[in-house]
Amino acid sequence: MRVRPGRPSEAALLTALALRSKGHWGYDEAFMAACREELTVLPGDTAGGRTLVAEEDGHLLGFTALSGEPPEGALGMMFVEPGAIGRGIGRLLFVHTTARAVRLGFEALTIDADPHAEPFYTAMGAVRIGATPSGSIPGRELPLLRIVLARPS
Repeated sequence: MRVRPGRPSEAALLTALALRSKGHWGYDEAFMAACREELTVLPGDTAGGRTLVAEEDGHLLGFTALSGEPPEGALGMMFVEPGAIGRGIGRLLFVHTTARAVRLGFEALTIDADPHAEPFYTAMGAVRIGATPSGSIPGRELPLLRIVLARPS
């Protein structure tokens, strides 16, 4: 397993992975259709090393994307292939992504978390600071989390 920067040519693959991962939680077709635009990765989204992918034997198993500008940004996307959930890929990606964020000058990240993913993020050290409106589903609120990043000594 390796973690590396995402490539513009992988945008469609990352979008498909994000949709499969979101669908893992049993959301219906209407919900998934409403989320499609928000979960679409564009080739330019991989610029600047802000998208990281976990890859094993040439297969993409997960990815993350940072957004914003230092000192405080956001973990804009984090998805793991449904068949690979529970293998530590999320933890691996989170550790690599937060380390990358520190190198880029970020001091903290916010996370608009799917309610099903909130326990993972709190286990990784994020704290719930409120709620934020869904970008896809009118009237739906998502847990808003924040993690302060450790600075190298």
